[in-house]
Amino acid sequence: MCGIVGYVGNKEVVPLIIEGLRRLEYRGYDSAGIAVGGNGAAFALRRAPGKLKNLEEVIREHPLQGTYGIGHTRWATHGRPTEENAHPHRDCTGRIVVVHNGIVENYLALKHELAADGHKFVTETDTEIIAHLIEQEIASAAASGKTMLLEEAVRRAARRLTGAYAICVLSANDPDKIVVARNGPPVVVGLGDGEYFVASDVPGILHHTRNLYFLADGDVAILARSGVELTDLEGNRIERPVQRILWDPIQAEKGGYKHFMLKEIFEQPRAIRDTTLGRISLDSGKVFLEEMKISDEEFRKTGKINIAACGTSWHAATAGKFMIERLARIPVEVDYASEYRYRDPITDPSAIGVLITQSGETADTIAAQREMIAKGSKTIAICNVVGAMIAREAHGAIYTHAGPEIGVASTKAFTAQLVAVFLFAMHLAQRRGTITEDESRTLLEGLNLLPGKVDEVLRSADSVCEQLAKIYSNARDFLFLGRGIHYPIALEGALKLKEISYIHAEGYPAGEMKHGPNALIDETLPVVVLATKDESNRDSRLRYEKTLSNIQEVTARSGKVIAVAIEGDEHIKQLVDHVLYVPSAPELLLPVLDVVPLQLLAYHIAVRRGCDVDQPRNLAKSVTVE
Repeated sequence: MCGIVGYVGNKEVVPLIIEGLRRLEYRGYDSAGIAVGGNGAAFALRRAPGKLKNLEEVIREHPLQGTYGIGHTRWATHGRPTEENAHPHRDCTGRIVVVHNGIVENYLALKHELAADGHKFVTETDTEIIAHLIEQEIASAAASGKTMLLEEAVRRAARRLTGAYAICVLSANDPDKIVVARNGPPVVVGLGDGEYFVASDVPGILHHTRNLYFLADGDVAILARSGVELTDLEGNRIERPVQRILWDPIQAEKGGYKHFMLKEIFEQPRAIRDTTLGRISLDSGKVFLEEMKISDEEFRKTGKINIAACGTSWHAATAGKFMIERLARIPVEVDYASEYRYRDPITDPSAIGVLITQSGETADTIAAQREMIAKGSKTIAICNVVGAMIAREAHGAIYTHAGPEIGVASTKAFTAQLVAVFLFAMHLAQRRGTITEDESRTLLEGLNLLPGKVDEVLRSADSVCEQLAKIYSNARDFLFLGRGIHYPIALEGALKLKEISYIHAEGYPAGEMKHGPNALIDETLPVVVLATKDESNRDSRLRYEKTLSNIQEVTARSGKVIAVAIEGDEHIKQLVDHVLYVPSAPELLLPVLDVVPLQLLAYHIAVRRGCDVDQPRNLAKSVTVE
């Protein structure tokens, strides 16, 4: 949520910042603003509620120029999405400006204290107090006959903040400098040739540099024309490795697709292939996960796996529970990361924690990870961003290599997560000796064929889903049903539909229908049923038969059924209104195929309803505050 872009150099700063903010629009926002400095004067600010185009219109009417500045897209937490509450925010003098991602939890106490000292506030936000805190630190030093550098004032102010923050600060008294501090929300600093950049996410500056510092909690960065200096909050110099980003910036462009979401749905074969690449041997049936600081002996001795995740990643985690328990024969507990640390979880040092997050910066998931570590567990991160906070704090990382995902509703990152957690389940099973070499080879052969099969689904289901959207785009409610490992995919299908089309949708275990949801079924309710099966798996065949019974429960009450089934299943055609076919695959890999038509169905319904598919209302791509 929220976007930050800043620049110090020789170029005209306004188009550079606006371009960077546009590349961060996918994170979600409801107002935008920019501050530009130069010539030792107070800063020129332009702000506007709504989309970035509104800010651009304000700038056209009232131009501004400079070679250093900061810009921000805000997702409202404290205060309405108005011009007044949009960032950047100023102190009393107008010579200090701040942009901020996160939430200052003690802002009311600080605001009362500052107001008592004579500070005047003009917004409803928690961010404004940061500018006044910095002003107060500089003024206190001046009253003692001392001159305080901006970076020292920022460090002192940051030490007084409770909560999550990523802040960028400018001062007209200390020109050509940006001071950055991080505690929670992500910040990257870009290194150019005589120019330096800061952003809340890589795409914001990737067109200008591939060499980045990923700041850690407690880091302060000082960007000036002479270079970048990193310190901690006490002012001690620190070193961070420079990370070179290998993404091609063109990956973050639409590439001819109408929406980023559609492009990312069609990128799934490549994302799955890249996540698997170099990690499996079809000859030996072995899985290789190199970035692990957990020994084979520790994997053998662990008595439990605890997984924490949020949203779409929680659905991948829930599917992962089935994979790990089936293959490694070890109990798995799955938690919403936002709830984990607040329930005082019972664990032990032999348990291994797994955190699943697309960005690697999700605040709730990082908090869950730290709770696990505090209780003595080693942790493994599954994420899509190399160098992200959650990977740096983990004892092992499985990167999904899906590439940048711009659409707020996750698609390719989800299927890549399913593949990553499957690889982890295989790795764990092989270390524990709970799977034979023949079983391993069979499963990895199935995994190797997945990209081609997903491509088949994309080619066959896209036009069918577009036609279904014409029939069901006016529905008020949807129900998604699945059994076993297909249940979390039903949840994911419901989430995708509600996220981007704003239709109320619910995922349910198919076996629970007669325990309540049957009361909802009538001729106006579309019901999507996951009815795929693995013919070689007895349990899968049994679940399929039970699912057919659930379908008949729905049709007997005049419900409209859309089934996802295996190619060649002619019997199901007799029972349902519509069928979306997918190729056959091993039971534990079917979720990757199941979800693709559900993504396409949600997409086409949202498009037909005229919704903003890439940036659905009230949602942010990366949730960096609790």
